[in-house]
Amino acid sequence: MITEKAYAKINLSLDVTGKRPDGYHDVRMIMQTVDICDELTYEKSGEGITIDVGGSPLPIDKDNLIYKAASAVMEKCCIKGGVRITLDKHIPIAAGMAGGSSDAAATLRGVNRLFECGLSYDELRSLGVKIGADVPYCVEGGTVLAEGIGEKLTRLKDLPTLCIAVAKPKRGVSTGNIYKSLDEIFENVPHPDVDAMLDAMRCCPGPAFIKYLGNILEHVTIPLCPEVDDIKKIFEDSGAAGTLMTGSGPTVFAFFDSQGKAEEAISAARKSGLCNEEETFVTHLVNPDY
Repeated sequence: MITEKAYAKINLSLDVTGKRPDGYHDVRMIMQTVDICDELTYEKSGEGITIDVGGSPLPIDKDNLIYKAASAVMEKCCIKGGVRITLDKHIPIAAGMAGGSSDAAATLRGVNRLFECGLSYDELRSLGVKIGADVPYCVEGGTVLAEGIGEKLTRLKDLPTLCIAVAKPKRGVSTGNIYKSLDEIFENVPHPDVDAMLDAMRCCPGPAFIKYLGNILEHVTIPLCPEVDDIKKIFEDSGAAGTLMTGSGPTVFAFFDSQGKAEEAISAARKSGLCNEEETFVTHLVNPDY
């Protein structure tokens, strides 16, 4: 039996540059792993793929990204045996933090190790892009510029392990609806300055990049889920150096210069009634060593 950690991600900058003929959107985004993770265990079994999701509401069949990832490796490597996968879930579901994609990426790595397939990370990323746009990034994580539909990755210099508060509102959003709404107003929406953030990361030490936080999807998610803006204001009032929604939402994160301030911000978010306690965190940026 082997174990893999699946870390959540946040988007420090997220721009959508256009819609493709195949329905996907071209993006430019800077992604960063955070120290919130699911844990998955893998063990060989007689045949087939069996998934235990530990009581979470996730499917356990072919609709689960974990299943798709395990199947992709087993088919590519002509594995005849089976695998049993157990998920210990901590990343909030449908949060814009790539929980499902990270679980899928962990499964690519885990099944590859379990059956000693010898696939490289490049090969795993090639399998991952067929499962989901964020999966290639989640194979290794860290600080990365992602382009195309998210599969063109450029590794950036590691950021410091800065402290952040993370809170997911109780109300959810549909990623499909968010992108559809963006298409309707695309020409009139301001875009984040991804290049300015890249320059700050390359030229300035520490947290200088924070002033360039930006997510084009906030312009459509916040009208549908105003709690995103409410949580951002709570974080700002608590002394955040910068705050942003990640992905298509609805999760919000904020940078703080101390653990104590981050804990005070999370306490305020919980008291507001906007979040479930188990979907709020004080954590930090992390660069996994997979």
